[in-house]
Amino acid sequence: MPQRLVDRNPVVHADQLIAQMVPPAMFDEVSFASYIPDPNEPSQAAAVAKAEEFSGKVAKIRAGGRRGLFGKKAPSTGAGLYLDGGFGVGKTHLLASIFHSSPSPKAFGTFVELTHVVGALGFNNAVEQLSSHSVLCIDEFELDDPGDTMLVSRLLTELSARGVSIVATSNTLPGQLGEGRFAAQDFLREIKKLGSIFETIRVDGPDYRHRDLPPAPEPISSEDLRERAEATPGATLDNFDELCVHLSTLHPSRYNKLIQDVTAVFLDGVHPAQDQSVALRLVVLADRLYDASIPVTVSGAKLDEIFTPEMLAGGYKKKYLRATSRLLALSRFEVPA
Repeated sequence: MPQRLVDRNPVVHADQLIAQMVPPAMFDEVSFASYIPDPNEPSQAAAVAKAEEFSGKVAKIRAGGRRGLFGKKAPSTGAGLYLDGGFGVGKTHLLASIFHSSPSPKAFGTFVELTHVVGALGFNNAVEQLSSHSVLCIDEFELDDPGDTMLVSRLLTELSARGVSIVATSNTLPGQLGEGRFAAQDFLREIKKLGSIFETIRVDGPDYRHRDLPPAPEPISSEDLRERAEATPGATLDNFDELCVHLSTLHPSRYNKLIQDVTAVFLDGVHPAQDQSVALRLVVLADRLYDASIPVTVSGAKLDEIFTPEMLAGGYKKKYLRATSRLLALSRFEVPA
């Protein structure tokens, strides 16, 4: 009998939140050398060189410092790097490579994860816990929520002043490829207090998750779904609506632990999300499933139909497109036998 995610109520203690800020397991072994630039996209090779150069700055800043009053050592201002580009061009690979090559302590998380950590710990506590780090790596920096953007901008200002270097990635919408300078301007405007420390680098190229791959697979029947779930050790089987309700009862910082040790996720009765709050929770779940490389199989609607055309035309378009890209990638993963 398969497990159900709706029966899980994980607890994440506050002192674990910073410690678990590391790259997803799929990026455990990446390095600058393992990033293979597309010869047709010269910006990729340039981005690798800049990222490696930045990691050298991180180490020097953390090892250095300046003498303040009474000869006490004070930290230098942290360095900043901003990698902008479309989906699936390897920005997270470079971000994880910077993390791996930087001295400890260090932290890595998505923009959404960072806002959740600050919300759970409290602003001052989060600053104190992160201020000893050499670098804070922020994947998928988002500008669609003014409140969250202001919160993170204030956090980065505090950390940079304490010598913490900051590197962030963000996605330019597919229709805006080639216009990365505008995305960079948006980013720098929103973090204007830190704009002078950030060097912006453009990374172009097609989404590797979609290269030479077929479109979204057809959903299977509920009966086949149950049979496959029952035949897969460690799998979970949930009704889509019931799971959406359960997600509303959990703080998003607990989604990672929700899927801990799950080998495959099977969802019955998938259909387009009915409202924005449900859709945004599904985005966070999709991110955590993708980080953990957990295959997803569904009955009902296709995975590229979860987010409605109205949602894809709205302010959270980037989130929904990223989640769709990741869910489609997960639907093509081989389910463990």
